[in-house]
Amino acid sequence: MNAALRPAVREEDEREAEPSAALVDSQSVKTTAVAGERGYDAAKKVTGRKRHILVDVLSLLIEVVVTKASVPEREGAKLLLTQAFQQQLERLALIWADGGYDGQPFADWVLEHCGWLVEIVKRSDDAKGFVVLPHRWIVERTFGWLYRFRRLSKDYEVLPETSEALIYAAMVRIMLQRLARNPAIYL
Repeated sequence: MNAALRPAVREEDEREAEPSAALVDSQSVKTTAVAGERGYDAAKKVTGRKRHILVDVLSLLIEVVVTKASVPEREGAKLLLTQAFQQQLERLALIWADGGYDGQPFADWVLEHCGWLVEIVKRSDDAKGFVVLPHRWIVERTFGWLYRFRRLSKDYEVLPETSEALIYAAMVRIMLQRLARNPAIYL
């Protein structure tokens, strides 16, 4: 459903049906379920799961993968991009990512397996405090939209696949409201 609605929303916004650039990021969330897959993200000090998402420049979800929080960003991104590559996104050529995905081996892997270039958007060393980075705010906005759904504020699910399905359902709702010209949910 997500893959069917995304082109319609893009065309409504006078864009090509398929994106030529996308953004990748991850978000660590706490889990409430005792059973199921979970891990510890030492960087963010969170025990739970990590949501890896790939979005287009309109903040529309292309792909999501939920893993243990202990999975490194680059490894989770490889799973994510492998699944996204299977969607046959012919126009996609560029992936923007933050410093957590830095490193030539990762960029080489993406180019070899998917044929996409990876561009790392880094924060300036001179910047102090909060700085809005070009392109990076787009994927953070998507996380903000998803966080407004109560079931997604924490990971309540036993299976990661259920979490992925709920994220897709939330994005479907956002896209349907966007197509219906009701901006209440995504502003």
